[in-house]
Parts: sequence; C-alpha cells; structure tokens
Amino acid sequence: MSAEQLKDTTAMPVVGKPPASVQISWVGAHEFEGGRLSGGASIHMDSSGKTGPSPIDTLLCALAGCTGVDIVDILEKRRTPMSAMSVDVVGERFAGTPGRITKIHLVYHIIGADVERVHAERAIELAVTKYCSVRDSLDPNMPITWRLELNGSFE
Repeated sequence: MSAEQLKDTTAMPVVGKPPASVQISWVGAHEFEGGRLSGGASIHMDSSGKTGPSPIDTLLCALAGCTGVDIVDILEKRRTPMSAMSVDVVGERFAGTPGRITKIHLVYHIIGADVERVHAERAIELAVTKYCSVRDSLDPNMPITWRLELNGSFE
C-alpha cells in the first residue's frame, strides 16, 4: 500500500468503535506473540501448531469467538441463557499458494435447559449473517455454513 493510500485509510472518520490496533513480535522460528498496542492479554501463534494456534487457526477461533459472543447476548436477551457452548470450526483451504480459506463450517454445541431450538438457530443465523464483525471482515463470497447440536441432539 502506498503512503497516499495509507493516508486515505487512516483519515477516514471513526464512526462507532475505534480502530483495532495490535502488534505482533517475532519470538523465534515461526512463532509470534501478539496483542493490543495498549497492552493487556496476549496470544501466542505458531505456524506449526506445536506451541500455539497457527495464524489460520487464530482466524477461525476469532470467527467462532465473535459469533459466540453474539449468540450469548441474543439468548440472554431472550432470557434463555445457555449453560455451556463450544464451537467446532473447519476451514477448507486452497491447495496452492497462498493456502487461503475457501469455505468454513461451524458446529455449535449448545447446552441450556430452557433454550429452544428455533431460538438458538435464529441466534446463530443472526450472529453469522448480521452481527459478527469478523465474518463481515472476510470475503463476502466465502461460503460459511453451520449446524446446531442442542442439548446433545442435532435434530
């Protein structure tokens, strides 16, 4: 990106949330530590996946975490909070270089005695298609599919 293009993007007015600012530092081999420029918690990334998630793994975790936050909020607003949730994510990759993600499938495992399937499915749909800023930062043409397992059942 040229200096002129960078100037144009940084001059854009901030509406809503402030810009996200992070920094990573190389710690050796293909490993990096990263976190907010303002300090706080950090993450460790390792392209081999031995000492931490790879950058691609981190991206998939970010998508699952972002949609997960939205689902938690939506179900709490319905006064049907869940007691547990996990998300399995599979990102299919292009065989060439770069090995970009070409398709993502998420499986939401939700436990909650008062959570109704129709409401959980609606919360997931809204999270994936409307509210998740990570999803909206990805290629809009990338297929993202999902499935719900509610209280141990895929029904």
